[in-house]
Amino acid sequence: MDPINVLYISIEGNTRSFMERLMTYANQQHAIDNAHPEIKAREITEQSDFTDEREPFFASVPTYLDGGNGIDSGVKELMTNVLGEYIRYHNNARLCIGVIGSGNRNFNEQYCLTAKRYARQFNAPFIADYELRGTSNDIERIYKILIEQTQAQTN
Repeated sequence: MDPINVLYISIEGNTRSFMERLMTYANQQHAIDNAHPEIKAREITEQSDFTDEREPFFASVPTYLDGGNGIDSGVKELMTNVLGEYIRYHNNARLCIGVIGSGNRNFNEQYCLTAKRYARQFNAPFIADYELRGTSNDIERIYKILIEQTQAQTN
């Protein structure tokens, strides 16, 4: 089974930590049963070379806002723009098959706002969310969702 591809951006290390734990969990599941796919996650940073993606991928993005409440007084996104630029590069957006969001539930309506905006912008479903660094339950839940979404794309 082909690996599941995830592109992500991590500002304070929370998303990176989650992706590393998700890859470890997926690789353990794959070692037990080859029917479980591995996860190949790649961090996009300001130093990343933009390339043409060739395989479907999921995007994972935290929410950082600077100004506005993200709802009725506008929004100025902070620091995650390079991932959006990478997805917009050439035809990459057509291969984005889902968006995972993270954030802090204390921010109410702004929780996962960036991921929801990416989903609309790239015409991909908002498939899952987790708070801060996520829990082991989040790892298992999101791995299952990624498998289901991948299978739905191939059927």
